[in-house]
Amino acid sequence: MPIENFLKDLAENSLADFVQAAKFANCDLSNNSIDFQILPAPHRPPSLPLGKIAVYSFFFGETCLKVGKVGPNSGPRYLSQHYIPSSSGSNLARSLAGSLTWSEKHGFSGENVGSWIKENTARINFTMPEVIGLDVLALLEAFLHCRWKPQFEGKIT
Repeated sequence: MPIENFLKDLAENSLADFVQAAKFANCDLSNNSIDFQILPAPHRPPSLPLGKIAVYSFFFGETCLKVGKVGPNSGPRYLSQHYIPSSSGSNLARSLAGSLTWSEKHGFSGENVGSWIKENTARINFTMPEVIGLDVLALLEAFLHCRWKPQFEGKIT
C-alpha cells in the first residue's frame, strides 16, 4: 500500500475512533467537527489557519515520530519550530539531531535536520475550530500518543 494511502486510512480510522471515545468524556463531536490534512514527503510546513487549533504529527514511513498540539496563538510552533533544533526546548529537529541512531543512519546534523524533516517526513494535521476547546485538543493529542506511540515525545533518545 502506498504511504499516502496508509496515512489517509490511519487518519480516518483514528479520527472515527476518537469521536467515539470522546463521547465517553461527554464531548459531542461528529466526524466533520475535526478536519485532517495529509502532507506527504516532501512537504512544506503549513500555517495554522485563523481561529483554529490543531494536533499535528510527523511520520517517517509508517513510524510516528512526533505528535503535538497547538492552541490558537501558537502559529510558530505549528509552522517552524519543529524544523529548527534551537527554536525551542523540545522539538522534532532537536530530538532527531540528538539521536546518534537517527543522525548517523540518515546522514543529517543539527544544521540540515530541518531540511531532512521536510524532505523525508509526512505530516498529518488535525484542525478544529477554537470553540471546540483546549480540553478536546488535549484529549485528541493524548489519544494519538496512545494509539500511534511516537518515537520522540519531549525527550532525546
